[in-house]
Amino acid sequence: MNATLTALAEPHRLHIVELLRHGPLPVGDIADRLHLQQPQVSKHLRVLHDAGLVGVQPAANRRIYKLETRPLQELDVWLDSFRRLWENRFDQLEDYLQELQRKSAEPNGD
Repeated sequence: MNATLTALAEPHRLHIVELLRHGPLPVGDIADRLHLQQPQVSKHLRVLHDAGLVGVQPAANRRIYKLETRPLQELDVWLDSFRRLWENRFDQLEDYLQELQRKSAEPNGD
C-alpha cells in the first residue's frame, strides 16, 4: 500500500489515474489531455505501473494504459477502518450532545 500512496502523492500521477478512471488511453492521449510531454507522462506511467496501479497493453506502435483495481481496493479497505472509527466517534458525540440538550431542557437545568 505504501507504493500506492507514494505513487498517488504526485499530482500528475493522480491526474493520470483520474483520467484512466474513465477508460483505457494511449500514452499520447494522456499527454495531450494533461498538456505534458510524452516522455514525462511515460515516466509517471512507469511509476504507476511499478506500483500496480496501471496495466499496459501494446497495440501496434501504441501502448494503451488502463487502471488496475487491486491497489485501489486495498487502499479502500485501509481507509474504511478510518471511516468506521470516525463514524463511531461522531455517534458518541451525537449521544453526548443529545444528553446535554436533555439536561438543559430539564426544569432545574441539571
